Amino acid sequence: MTATSPRLKHEVKDLALAPLGRQRIEWAGREMPVLQQIRDRFAQEKPLANIRLVACCHVTTETANLAIALKAGGADAVLIASNPLSTQDDVAACLVADYDIPVYAIKGEDNETYNRHVQIALDHRPNVIIDDGCDVVATLVQQRQHQLADLIGTTEETTTGIVRLRSMLKDGVLTFPAINVNDADTKHFFDNRYGTGQSTLDGIIRATNILLAGKTIVVAGYGWCGKGTAMRARGLGGNVIVTEIDPIKAIEAVMDGFRVLPMAEAAPLGDLFITVTGNKHVIRSEHFDVMKDGAIVCNSGHFDIEIDLKSLGAKAKEIKTVRSFTQEYHLNNGKSVIVLGEGRLINLAAAEGHPSAVMDMSFANQALGCEYLVKNQGKLEPGIHSIPKELDQEIARLKLQAMGIVVDTLTPEQIEYINSWTAGT
Repeated sequence: MTATSPRLKHEVKDLALAPLGRQRIEWAGREMPVLQQIRDRFAQEKPLANIRLVACCHVTTETANLAIALKAGGADAVLIASNPLSTQDDVAACLVADYDIPVYAIKGEDNETYNRHVQIALDHRPNVIIDDGCDVVATLVQQRQHQLADLIGTTEETTTGIVRLRSMLKDGVLTFPAINVNDADTKHFFDNRYGTGQSTLDGIIRATNILLAGKTIVVAGYGWCGKGTAMRARGLGGNVIVTEIDPIKAIEAVMDGFRVLPMAEAAPLGDLFITVTGNKHVIRSEHFDVMKDGAIVCNSGHFDIEIDLKSLGAKAKEIKTVRSFTQEYHLNNGKSVIVLGEGRLINLAAAEGHPSAVMDMSFANQALGCEYLVKNQGKLEPGIHSIPKELDQEIARLKLQAMGIVVDTLTPEQIEYINSWTAGT
């Protein structure tokens, strides 16, 4: 590890890991043709020239391709981890050694180190912030008001972060534009559903090697992440129960063929529990009390607060690591509960996160969102802004083109019909 210093140029585990990181970044890039086209254009046009940019993201091979594209566009970029267990150390090393991008991220870093990295990132005095969960933006607003004058805006691609930004807007402290990347159609329809669905089950299987077929799997939350997780769990033979607080989403889950129960009723039935809500203590003390012996719990939402690990720890007479990213809590009632990935994102803690092909669209949105902020500096009102529809559709068009898929176009007669109110039955 680089020696600790207040003016570090980087802080990664080991720069000697860079060659492996480069191989893996290039492999991921093969599945990211949309971002590659944006990178090529950015390299010619330099739309982010002289822009100080901070990205607080999961430091993965896919994020690396985004960071490389941003630098190609002229950005003076700094990258930090958005989650202590999601960093791929070889990728962090490669970005420093081969691309001269300052990275502050070490897999397994403690909260003190994480918070210090947030402060180092803010020392960069960012004009644009890419946030995964709104930690950098929230810290800027709470602790560094004097730097707000430097900020053009931020982009946010997590549901958790958007919830925080909306709360900031409600409290009157969101005094700059924020681009809601999370709700772009080419993000949440695909990243949240197919990316989270596949990578969550991948992380669970890598951590445990259990057979999912025949297991009762409880999915907490039926947003796009929950839909994808439930769909993939059923596809692997799981008997899936969904828990929800939103009656509309609950009806949707029922009509998609899933059993819907309150968590209190699902807790005694589940073999495996997956939280994907973005909220706090979705699984808590009273649920642990009634779980089966050996029930497995994990999180694929965002922060490590969806599972109330503090109350679980208070019930435990012993906590034992039984596999990598797998801890068994032996409870005073004689039963045990198994926690994966310390309650953090299991798809990144125990696996590699979303497949590159789906992150291609998400990170295309991030890159174009940054460009949009810079091009419209001074024109956007403070608040939360959607990705412009034309950018969303352009990303979809480029993705289809890369996949070799052609879609229909409207005929002149059809265009005339859908723009007329006089034609009826």
